[in-house]
Amino acid sequence: MTSPGTRADAEAEDLDVEEALALVKENPGPAHRGPAHPGRGGHGAPAPHHPADSHHRATPWPEARATAERAARAAARAARRTPVAVPLDAALGLTLAAPLAALTDLPSFDTSAMDGWALAGPGPWEVRDEGVLAGHAEPAPLTDGEAVRIATGARIPADTTAVLRTEHGRTDERGRLHPIREVGHGQDIRPRGQECRSGDQLLPVGTLATPAVLGLAAAAGYDTLTAVPRPRVDVLVLGDELLTEGLPHDGLIRDALGPMLPPWLRALGAEVRAVRRIGDDAKALHRAVTASDADLIVTTGGTAAGPVDHVHPTLRRIGAELLVDGVEVRPGHPMLLARLKEDQHLVGLPGNPLAAVSGLLTLAEPLLRTLAARPAPEPYTLPLRDAVHGHPYDTRLVPVVLRDEGAVPLHYNGPAMLRGVAAADALAVVPPGGARSGQEAELLDLPWAAGGIGVCFT
Repeated sequence: MTSPGTRADAEAEDLDVEEALALVKENPGPAHRGPAHPGRGGHGAPAPHHPADSHHRATPWPEARATAERAARAAARAARRTPVAVPLDAALGLTLAAPLAALTDLPSFDTSAMDGWALAGPGPWEVRDEGVLAGHAEPAPLTDGEAVRIATGARIPADTTAVLRTEHGRTDERGRLHPIREVGHGQDIRPRGQECRSGDQLLPVGTLATPAVLGLAAAAGYDTLTAVPRPRVDVLVLGDELLTEGLPHDGLIRDALGPMLPPWLRALGAEVRAVRRIGDDAKALHRAVTASDADLIVTTGGTAAGPVDHVHPTLRRIGAELLVDGVEVRPGHPMLLARLKEDQHLVGLPGNPLAAVSGLLTLAEPLLRTLAARPAPEPYTLPLRDAVHGHPYDTRLVPVVLRDEGAVPLHYNGPAMLRGVAAADALAVVPPGGARSGQEAELLDLPWAAGGIGVCFT
C-alpha cells in the first residue's frame, strides 16, 4: 500500500534541484534574525589562476562569497540532481522541492477544542453515562436536552450545539448539567476543515523543513517529504603535526578541526560522508581528491606556499580551475575555492582554527547553502559596543556576543584561537581600517546562536 506521503510525492509537479533553487531565490522566505599561515583584487570576474605568480591579487571578501554562490548555482545546473523522498524524521533542515498540499481536511472531522461536555439544544441537560474520548469511534448523536462528557480532540457527536468547558458547568443534585456562563452556538468546536481543505497548498517549494514544518506535514498526512538532497562533503585533514587524542607534546598539537568541521558542515546543510586524516603527503592527497565523488571536498591546511603545502600543486596536477585563490580577509587570507569538475568543488581552509572558521563562513557557507537550496539569511547590523582594530586593507571577522541590541567584541580572536568564537554568538564584519565604538557592523550568525534550523548538528 502506498503511504499518503509517497502518493503525494508521486503526484507533485516534478522539479529538479536547479528549479527548486531558483524558486528559493525568487521567494527567499522568512528573514533570518536581523546566519594558519600568513593577495588583493578587484570586483567582477572570479580571480584567475596564476600558478607562476606568487604575487597574484586576492579576492575581496564580498566578491569571494558571491563567487562561491555562483559556483554552486553552476554546479546545480550541471548535476541536475533529482529531489529525494525523505522520511519526516530525517528531513529536518532540508528544502522542499515540491509544494506541500494537504492530503486531508484539517481537522478531518469536527473535534472538541476543550475538555468538557458536548451539548444539544438549551439547558439544563441530562448527562449520558458514557463519555467521548479522542481516538474512539464516532459517538451516537445527541438529542435536544442531552449532554455527554467529551475530551479535547474527541469527535463531536452529531447534532451537537456547542461544547461547554469543564470549568464553565456544574451539575445539580439530580445530575443535570447547568452552565455558569452563557453558551454560544458552536462554542469550542473545531469544525472540519477549519485549518485547511484537502488539496490546499500549505507551503511552497523552497520552504525550509523546520520542526514546525515536519509537524504540519505529519498532520496533513505525509510520511515523506520531497526535498533537495543534502550536498555531500568529504573532509580531508592535513598535517603531520596533528594528534587525535591526549595532550600536545614534542611539537605535536591536537587536531581541533577534525572534531569541529563535521558538525559545523552539517549545520550548514551538508551530509558529511567521510573525515580522513592524511598528513603532509602529496600523493595521498592526490589519491583522496581524485577518488572522491562528493559535491564538495573540504581540506584543512596546506593552502599556502610552504614546503609541505600540497593543495595548490595537487590542484594544478589535476587541472582544477581556481575560482578564489586568497581572500582579503583576516583571519583566513590563504583560503581558496577550486572547481574540480562541473559539479564538484574544493574549499581549501587554512590550518589555523579561527582562520578555518573564516573560510567556512566565507566560501563553504554560501556554496553549501546554495547547493541545498536554502534561503539566504537577510543581512543585519548592530552597533559595536567597543572599537575594533582593523587591518589596513582587508576585512576582519571578529567574534562578538550580542547584548542589549549591540555587539560586544571578544578577545582571543587570533587566527589560531578558538576561545573567542567558542563563546560567540556571531562574527562581526569589520571593514578595512577598523570600526569605532557605536558603528554599525554586519553580523554573521553562528549556527548554534542563530536559532531556527541551524542548531541541528546531526
